[in-house]
Amino acid sequence: MKSRERCVMEFKNGENRIYALDDNGEEVGEITFTDVGETMFIIDHTGVDDKMRGQGIASQLVAHAVEKARRENKKVIPLCPFAKAEFARKKEYQEVEANRK
Repeated sequence: MKSRERCVMEFKNGENRIYALDDNGEEVGEITFTDVGETMFIIDHTGVDDKMRGQGIASQLVAHAVEKARRENKKVIPLCPFAKAEFARKKEYQEVEANRK
């Protein structure tokens, strides 16, 4: 898989989601969330098209969700297993994680 070329990703904001488009404009991944009041949201799903896995798209989607939380001064509950693992791996995300001090 090392020979697989990385394609250029574009990330867009949708209603309760952020999605990734490849260089052909095809949607290849998304992260979805549910608002909890005005100060928090739950990441409930992160998914990437099978043919695009292994390129770091899911990690980038989580990073975009974290940036959204920072911009909007919100906390995040990462319920999705992938997002939960990313929050555990990346200490810089923990500042926006709900129930963290």
